[in-house]
Amino acid sequence: MLRAALVSATVALTPLSAVAQDTVADDLDPLMDAMGLPEVLEIMRAEGLSYGEDLAADLFGGTGPGSVPRSWSATVDEIYSIPRLEETVRASLADDLEGHDTGAMLAFFESDVGQRIIGLEVSARRAMMDEGVEDDSRDLVLEMIETEDPRLALLESFTEVNDLIENNVVGALNANFAFYTGLANGGAFEDGFTEDQMLSDVWSQEAAIRDDTVDWVFAYLALAYRPLSDADLQAYIDFSETQPGAVLNQALFTAFDDMFATVSMALGHAAAGYMAGEDL
Repeated sequence: MLRAALVSATVALTPLSAVAQDTVADDLDPLMDAMGLPEVLEIMRAEGLSYGEDLAADLFGGTGPGSVPRSWSATVDEIYSIPRLEETVRASLADDLEGHDTGAMLAFFESDVGQRIIGLEVSARRAMMDEGVEDDSRDLVLEMIETEDPRLALLESFTEVNDLIENNVVGALNANFAFYTGLANGGAFEDGFTEDQMLSDVWSQEAAIRDDTVDWVFAYLALAYRPLSDADLQAYIDFSETQPGAVLNQALFTAFDDMFATVSMALGHAAAGYMAGEDL
């Protein structure tokens, strides 16, 4: 899983039957478990709590003992509560996967190859919370480029098939806009800050976000799939090119985009209250 998700394409507009709806309901929990989503959400919560501390430094001017109000820490903890995160992701996946072949998705991720892939993805995601590991992974990619490592071609293929760069960039821009919206709704901008101004400011960040996303994605993939054989990585690419793989990929990105937008708006609204000197 990436910052949003891992694993791109068109959701077929198929009429839903009761049987199809029941199949999604039956497969959703096993599918989420097989993809390691409970572990991924725990990691995202940890990342969110860390981001909350960084945001506190901007709001309160320090990170030492007593510099952050307990109410802020409690607010961030609630915003990133696992039940809230899981509820948003589950509802989005249930909607987007209705009428699609969830059995094929489950079969792949419950297979030996699928479980090995998920284990590596989750481990890499957790490891890259350490800045030293992330820096080392970025250096690894540079080394692969310099030595013309053939694994790069597979990583590039995987990235293109799943549209990882564009999906992650769009997700980051949406989350930033949601944060601004939360600030605005919370009264942070005394002189007003129009939607057009917010959009302009968010889009001004696009190039920097894209550059960082490219670096992060390839660092993550290089780390996660380093132990994986070329044959197993190709099998993952092949699955991603199927309709079930493509639908699942897009459903995951949509689900995590929804989650990050909800979280970001809540953080912005909470931050606005503190900027105004309110006791939340």
